[in-house]
Amino acid sequence: MPRLPYELSDCPACGSTAANIVADADAIKAEVEALWEFHHRRLRPDTPPERLADRVAFSQPPALAIARCERCGMLYRRPRERARLVEALYAGEQPDESVLEALYQAQRPAYAAQLRRLADVLGRPGRVLEVGSHVGGFLAAAAAAGWQAEGVDVNAAAVAFARAKGLRATKGDLDAVDAEGAFDAVAMWTCFDQLPEPRAAAHRARALVRDGGLLVVRVPNGGFWLHLRDRLTSKGAPGTQRLAQLLLAHNNLLAFPYRHGFTRGALERLLEATGWRVERVVGDTLVPIADAWTRPWAAMEERVAKGVLRAVGRTKPEMAPWLEVYARARASGHADG
Repeated sequence: MPRLPYELSDCPACGSTAANIVADADAIKAEVEALWEFHHRRLRPDTPPERLADRVAFSQPPALAIARCERCGMLYRRPRERARLVEALYAGEQPDESVLEALYQAQRPAYAAQLRRLADVLGRPGRVLEVGSHVGGFLAAAAAAGWQAEGVDVNAAAVAFARAKGLRATKGDLDAVDAEGAFDAVAMWTCFDQLPEPRAAAHRARALVRDGGLLVVRVPNGGFWLHLRDRLTSKGAPGTQRLAQLLLAHNNLLAFPYRHGFTRGALERLLEATGWRVERVVGDTLVPIADAWTRPWAAMEERVAKGVLRAVGRTKPEMAPWLEVYARARASGHADG
């Protein structure tokens, strides 16, 4: 008998079995439809299908349900897709070369702020590994800023693209990296929330980083989605619902197309239990997604919305749509396991 593509799971952050369903299949379907309508109004009618990727079309199918852990507040798919199927989805993608180039050009300048923060927390540039390096935007920006940067990604096309740019990238996952204690920092800018087992990934990253080194993860804020979807589905003022939809959609949170939704508390709890000491939490927004196919008024709308959210996130990170957490490696042997 073939194995089912789904499996039940406990909380990936704390292991608790107690959880409540906060969005069922019908609720997610309604958000997917709202997302398509949202971008239909903001994109030119001649937008090529490949430009819809990671805007209204995502690698994983919509969740059957999203659960919230009663202990730590973590959001996760329940049931969730089996790990081997998720990895196969990402590994098998064959994006158009023009799409990869556009992503590369957009990402390089977008990583400037992250590199400044990374060097500030670490104290200097050093040797950094990016997990989920994709087209190599961070690798290129890091190399230009004086870092020894290398990446690992499961997608062969993305790795080949990055190598063609002269960057150090290897096909594989985190377990394939054989360099114990060799890195000053491990960065997971866009993939920690999609990894099959984030707790195991944090453990593995600790083995790759020297004592005192850094792990930085950037994840969609599940608490932000949960807070705003209450307004999205409420029977209150239509203006409030539209604002909630706008803030979620511009940050790729409408329909929550992610495997895990970390709250600040859940992420800090996971990292503290796997050999890390959290030193800085930064609230941020999704990188700009407007392009040549976006109507000018929609591009301006995105800039204004994200500017406001970034300002809020500087003082209240948990109220921003995306979270960056910088954690210091404790001395070896101090993880809780």
